[in-house]
Amino acid sequence: MSAGRTLRLGTRRSLLALTQSGMVARELERRVPGLTVELVELTTKGDLHKGDLAAVGGKGLFTEELEAGLLDGSLDLAVHSLKDLPVTLPDGLLVAAYPERADPRDALVTDDTDERGLDGLPPGAVVLTGSLRRRAQVLARRPDLEVRPLRGNVDTRIRKWRELAVPGGVVLAQAGLDRLGDRLDEGLPILPLPPEQMLPAPGQGILAVETKAGSAAEEICRTLDDGPSRRAAVAERRVVAAFGGDCTLPLAAWARDVDGGLRLDALLAMPDGTRLARGTGQAADPEATAETCIAAMREDGAEELLARIRESG
Repeated sequence: MSAGRTLRLGTRRSLLALTQSGMVARELERRVPGLTVELVELTTKGDLHKGDLAAVGGKGLFTEELEAGLLDGSLDLAVHSLKDLPVTLPDGLLVAAYPERADPRDALVTDDTDERGLDGLPPGAVVLTGSLRRRAQVLARRPDLEVRPLRGNVDTRIRKWRELAVPGGVVLAQAGLDRLGDRLDEGLPILPLPPEQMLPAPGQGILAVETKAGSAAEEICRTLDDGPSRRAAVAERRVVAAFGGDCTLPLAAWARDVDGGLRLDALLAMPDGTRLARGTGQAADPEATAETCIAAMREDGAEELLARIRESG
């Protein structure tokens, strides 16, 4: 790569997206002498839509404009939260790198519990979340709680929780809270939730660096790729693909390296939490791990559950 090269990194305008894109830009510049990474801010259809994303195309609405820029050459790379990136990418694009994963857990932001997390909330407390996966798991564990829908950026969700001023809290990704750090309110009461209370979304805590296949940017961005993160991403996204998953499905999956290979836990749930199909897989490679887990989920009734979810939707 010639000295003085500039790459154009497309990013959404939210505080979290800008923070994550800035992290990738700085790391690329640190690793590649003479490289400058310029942030190009775009507004996506998902940012503009205020209603139910599932009714108008799902989370792919957050990536369409960025991917169009990669294909027409106006952008060199884009950074996504992997859980927002559809499993099937447009022809000609690929994920060049999965940087090291941040904390995959969800977190409860609340003044009304202790180290017991969801179990410590008072009866009838209000839990805010825009995620069907989170809603289902909260109600499965605590059917006495009231779960209300909530959309918006991280800072917007925290503000709406404070304005509500009732017992309860808001569930957010721990990785996003960590990445925003001191940009959030000082002393924000954050309680990470153990996976046995709230199994994470597929890809949660992982960033995906997307480029055009065969481009100079692909070669440069591959320097950021982290092996454990890529293995986890492959396994978790295979679960998504197996059930046609997007933001319309209450689907969770969490893979991590263990002695003897990769372990994957996953679940599919009814949105009201009344029924969950679970699976676990462990093998030497992510593909085999995912297939074992998917088979276990189907054995536990995932296909029947999926049909019920589709019928009710």
